[in-house]
Amino acid sequence: FSIISGLLAFSCILPFIFVIIISITDEKSIIQYGYSFFPSQFGLDGFEFLAQFKDKILQALFISVFVTVVGTLTNVFITTTYAYAISRSTFKYRKFFTIFALLSMLFNAGLVPGYIVVTQLLHLGDTIWALIVPMLLSPFNIMLMRSFFKKTIPEAILESARIDGASEARIFFQICLPLSLPGIATITLLTALGFWNDWFNAMLFVDEQKLIPLQYYLYRMLSQISMLRNLIAKVPQLAAVTPPEESFKMAMTLVTIGPILLLYPFVQRFFVSGIMIGAVKG
Repeated sequence: FSIISGLLAFSCILPFIFVIIISITDEKSIIQYGYSFFPSQFGLDGFEFLAQFKDKILQALFISVFVTVVGTLTNVFITTTYAYAISRSTFKYRKFFTIFALLSMLFNAGLVPGYIVVTQLLHLGDTIWALIVPMLLSPFNIMLMRSFFKKTIPEAILESARIDGASEARIFFQICLPLSLPGIATITLLTALGFWNDWFNAMLFVDEQKLIPLQYYLYRMLSQISMLRNLIAKVPQLAAVTPPEESFKMAMTLVTIGPILLLYPFVQRFFVSGIMIGAVKG
C-alpha cells in the first residue's frame, strides 16, 4: 500500500517536474527533438523573454495579487455570514435563502445580461472592481459552509451563549469562526484559486492596460506569439525575431502557479478535514 501511495504521489508531482525541465530547455532543442525529461541542451530562453517585459509583468502581478487578496477576503466574509444564517434553525427565512443559493447554482442569466449589469447598471467597466464584484459570491462555497456549520457547531452552544447575553455578531465572530477554521481555509483556497486564475472578466470588462491581471496579460502575450509564428511561416525573413514559444509557455506556467504553491502549505492541514466535514449533507 505504501508503494502504491508513493507512486500515486510521484505521479502528481511528475507533471510539475516536467514543466520545470521544459522551462529550462533550449528552444531549438525542443523544436528539433520535442519534449523530453533529458533535454540535449538547457537554456533560459523562456525566462529571458519574460524578463524583457518585467515592468508590465510586475504591474499585472500587482493587480492579480490585489484582486486575489481583496476578492478572497470579501468573498469569504460574505460566504460565511450567508452560510451561518441559513444553517441556523432560528433564522426565519433560511429556506428561502437556501433555495435562492441553490437556484443560482443551477441557472445562469447568461453572458450578455451579466455584461450589461456590470458595465451599465453598476458602471464598473474598466475599473479594478470589475475583476472583483462579479465573483464576490459563490453558491457552492455557501452550501459547503452551511453543511460545515450544521455539522460542527451544535445549537446548544449557541443557545448557551445567547442565555449569557451574547449578541449574534459576537456569537458569530467569537464562537463560530474559531470553530470553523478548516471550512474557512477550504473555501479560502478555492476562492483564491478562482480569483488568481480568472482572465475572462478582464477580457470582458477591462481595456485599461494598467488594470490587466497577470493571467490575462500572459494569455495575450501567448496569443501574440502564436500570431507572430504564423506570420513567420508566411514570411521566412522574420525568422530571426522568432520568440521562444514552447519554453515561454512553461516559464509562464511557473510564474502563474508560483504564488498559489506558496499559499497551499499554509492551508493544507485544514483542507482535507474541511472538505470531508463540509461535504456531509445536513
